[in-house]
Amino acid sequence: MLFNSQFFIVVFLPVVLGLYYAFAGNRVARQSVVVLASLGFYGWWDVRFVPLLMGLTVANWLFAQWFGRARHSSIPVLGVALNLAVLGLFKYADFLRGTAFGLAGDDWQPWHLILPLGISFFVFQKISYLIDLRRGDRHIYGFLDFCMFVSFFPQLIAGPLVRHNEIIHQFRADPRGPAMWDSLSRGFVLFIIGVGKKVLLADTLAMLADPLFTKALGTPLSMAEAWAAAGSYTLQIYFDFSGYSDMAIGLGLMFGLRLPFNFDAPYRAVSVRDFWRRWHMTLSRFLRDYLYIPLGGSRCGPIRQAVNVVATMLLGGLWHGANWTFVVWGGLHGVALAVNHVWEQRGFPLPRVVSWLLTLVFVMACWVLFRSPDFSTAGQVLASMVGAHGVGHVSLDRDSARALVLGASAAVIGPTSHVAALTRLRPRPWIAVPAGVGLAYLLLLIGGRLPNVFIYFQF
Repeated sequence: MLFNSQFFIVVFLPVVLGLYYAFAGNRVARQSVVVLASLGFYGWWDVRFVPLLMGLTVANWLFAQWFGRARHSSIPVLGVALNLAVLGLFKYADFLRGTAFGLAGDDWQPWHLILPLGISFFVFQKISYLIDLRRGDRHIYGFLDFCMFVSFFPQLIAGPLVRHNEIIHQFRADPRGPAMWDSLSRGFVLFIIGVGKKVLLADTLAMLADPLFTKALGTPLSMAEAWAAAGSYTLQIYFDFSGYSDMAIGLGLMFGLRLPFNFDAPYRAVSVRDFWRRWHMTLSRFLRDYLYIPLGGSRCGPIRQAVNVVATMLLGGLWHGANWTFVVWGGLHGVALAVNHVWEQRGFPLPRVVSWLLTLVFVMACWVLFRSPDFSTAGQVLASMVGAHGVGHVSLDRDSARALVLGASAAVIGPTSHVAALTRLRPRPWIAVPAGVGLAYLLLLIGGRLPNVFIYFQF
C-alpha cells in the first residue's frame, strides 16, 4: 500500500486513526490496533511476506528475552547473524552468485528471489537494538511494545530508521493529551507536504529523467540532455525520499508519536561531510554508530581513519542495492569524505559558493552512477555531461520545466518542510481550508496517474 494512494488517504488512514483514538484510553487495545493495521498495510503488497516480517520480529524478541535472562554477550551476536543471513539470502544471493560465476567465466541462472518490501530497513532496525543490548543497554521490552516498534506502518517500509530508545517510551502516553490537536494538525500538514513532494515534484521529474536514462542505454545523450537527466534525477530522488519521510513523520505525529527527522536541505551542503549530515540522517548515524566507530572511527591515525570511512561507505553503498554501481557510488562518497577531512584539517578554506557548487556537482555526478543500471551507461552520461557527444538541446514540456524550477528553488532556498510544518506553522481554523483544498487536488492528481512507487522501496 502506498501513502500516495487514494485508498490509503481516504479509507485506510481515517479508519485506523479513528480506531486508535477510540481505544486511546486502553494501551493494549490502541497498540493492538496499530500492530494489526501495520500487518495489513504490509500484507497489502504481498501477504506471503507477512510471516517473514512476524517471524523475524518474534525471533528477535526471543533473542532479547534470552539475553535479558542469561546476559551472555554472544546472544545478540547470534541474533545479528540471523538478521544478516535473511537479508543476505533475499537481497544478495543472486548478486554474490553472479559475481562468483562471472569471475569464473561460467554461465549461471539467477534464482530471481523476490525482495521483501522494506527488508533493509526493518532488518537494520532490529540489528541496532541487538547491538545496543550487547553494548550494555538494559531495555528488555514486552512483546506488544516490540511488535509496534518494528512494525509501525509509517516507518516500516522506508524509514526513518528509528531506534528503540527514541520511540518505545512514547507508547506509554495517552495520545489524547493537551497536545493532541496540535499534533494532529501539524502532522496532517506535514503529511500533505510530503504527498505534494512525491506527486507534484518527484513523479513529474521522473517523467523527464526516466526517458533520458532509458535513451542513454542505447544512444549517447547530448550535453543538454545529460545535464537534464542528472539534474532531474537529483531532484527526483530527493523529493521522492524526503517526501516519504515527511509523510512518515507526519503520520507518526498524528498518532502522537515523534519520529526522527531524516533530511535537512542536503543540497545546501557546502562539503560532502555536510551533505551526509543532512541526507538520510538516520542511515548516516546508523553507519557512524554501528560501522564507522566500531572500526576505529577517528580514534586512529589519518590513514586508518580514511580506510574506516571508505569501508563504511562501501558497505553503505552495498546496503542500497545488490549491484556494483551502488558499491562504487558508496566508495566514491567514502573517498570524498576522507579527502574532505584532510582538506579541513590542513586549513584550505574555499569561498562558500565555490564549496557549495563543487559539492553539488560531485553529488549529481554520483547520482548518475546510482541511477544507471551499469557502468557503461553511467560512463556515457557522465561523458555527455562534459560535452563528449555535442552540446545539443533538450525539449521540456511545461510540467517538467515547472517542476525543475520549483524543485530547485525549494531544495536550495525555501524552508525545509519540517521547519515549515512543525515550527513556523501556527495552527488556525482557516488553515484547514487551503490544506483541504490542496489534499483534494492531490487526490485528483493521484487518480489521474498510474501509481508510482517510492524509489527507496527497491532497497
